[in-house]
Amino acid sequence: MSETDLPETDVDSAQLDEDDRLKPEFVRSVLDAVEDGDAEAARALVEPLHPADIADLFELTPHELRAALATALENLLDGEVFAEMNDYVREDLIDALSATQVADIASELDTDDAVAIIEDMEPADQREVLRALDPDDRAAIEEALRYPEESAGRLMQRELIAVPEHWSVGDVMDYLRGHEELTTDFWEIFVVDPAHKPVGTVALSWILRTPHGIAISDVMQREQTLIPVDMDQEEVALRFQKYALISAAVVDPAGRLVGMITVDDVVHIISEEAGEDILRLSGAGDGDINEPIHLTVRTRITWLVVNLGTAMLAASVVGLFQGEIGRFALLAVLMPIVSGMGSNAGTQTLAVMVRAIATNQLTSSNTGRMIYREFRIAAANGAMLGALIGIGTLLIFGNVNLAIVIAMAMVINNLIAGLSGVLIPVTLDRLDVDPAVSSAVFVTMMTDVMGFFSFLGLATLFGLGG
Repeated sequence: MSETDLPETDVDSAQLDEDDRLKPEFVRSVLDAVEDGDAEAARALVEPLHPADIADLFELTPHELRAALATALENLLDGEVFAEMNDYVREDLIDALSATQVADIASELDTDDAVAIIEDMEPADQREVLRALDPDDRAAIEEALRYPEESAGRLMQRELIAVPEHWSVGDVMDYLRGHEELTTDFWEIFVVDPAHKPVGTVALSWILRTPHGIAISDVMQREQTLIPVDMDQEEVALRFQKYALISAAVVDPAGRLVGMITVDDVVHIISEEAGEDILRLSGAGDGDINEPIHLTVRTRITWLVVNLGTAMLAASVVGLFQGEIGRFALLAVLMPIVSGMGSNAGTQTLAVMVRAIATNQLTSSNTGRMIYREFRIAAANGAMLGALIGIGTLLIFGNVNLAIVIAMAMVINNLIAGLSGVLIPVTLDRLDVDPAVSSAVFVTMMTDVMGFFSFLGLATLFGLGG
């Protein structure tokens, strides 16, 4: 049996592992062919791959070999591959292509994917690529670029099917069959009034199962979720999730249909936004392993410097009690436990709150209830942790006052952590500051400062440093 007769899974097993990732030995064989100047062998190896896997191949290729790999693969490097590619890798490759080549790639794609390729280019390069496009494609992309980044206008595609409400099902079928230039990838048809405002939608399954003489207005679904063209993409994703949408119409400020958004784009947004929030909580920026090193350093050092400042503030609190610490060294041993546990508790609450804000679960109507809820959780956790650390301290060090002090400090700092984890992100959100970006720094500062202050202050009151 020849290789071409093998089942598809057997052929793929030479390229992909059980998790559908490209095998290191396969990647190495392709790059060896490229380095040996054997472009034909490289193309033969890569040709069976899905466009997403070809995009992965470029991401796994060292920066200095990507241009050579692109040259070797030639026609395999099409618009679908670029649409699947990591942003930084795509920018890297586009810089090596001519404006005509970029225009050819963009013309193969839906508007939203073409915009994703062109939007990050330098203005001069953008203009050159746009000039090389067909007038219709250029007009659509230029219009999309006028909308804010990460808005529905940037995300939407203009290739859709819209029909007037006075048509019959037969008219729609004839229209679909008689116009080859229509898009071929769609799940539903939008019904519009004479002003081109959407009045309903018709699923393809309804079209196929309905007699031709029935009016389209009689089978369309009038209830629909309309997406304003300037809506943030995160809010778009939430609407798709809430209403279980497959596609949705995008309308301009006048209510006219200007595009549609499909669920495959939304899946990408959900993944992107979730990862983005997690990385922002840690101050790691985009967190992309393909991001240039100087950009990563610049992003991380900013928040590390801020953290350094908050750490110095916490250290200054410790300095207020240096006499007590000098006279009773156990205070220095135990105080990091209080601040560390408070920081962990605050991070737990913060993660829940940031997610609740991002998914619109936390609103002005339930904020008070959430604060009370987290206060109760913090009090319960603080009491249990305080009891445990108090008993442990008593058993190990045999000092009753020290056990009481650390138990009380643990309760206090857990309450501070719980309240900070709610109030700080809520306050930042009310001030239109992304809580995922800066909340962690302030929560850590509060738990460190209050952890040290409560423990050392109580120790002073109980005369442990006397």
